[in-house]
Amino acid sequence: MAGLFIDVEVDDQIRDQADIAQKLEDACPVDIYKNADGHVEIVEQNLDECVLCELCLNAAPKGTVRVKKLYDGSVLQS
Repeated sequence: MAGLFIDVEVDDQIRDQADIAQKLEDACPVDIYKNADGHVEIVEQNLDECVLCELCLNAAPKGTVRVKKLYDGSVLQS
């Protein structure tokens, strides 16, 4: 389920990479990402805490993480 303001998509190619899961968890100041036993997990209840800092986009390989702004239809992408 998407948040009220944003939704986050993680490409399947990185979803099961433990190192990327940890990088995303460490990068996000509002705990949207969780390293769940080496898998990237989105913490749905934290989605609307996103401050659009783009730290997750910088931590992820190019083209693998998307932050969709539901209020204006734009997308931020790694």
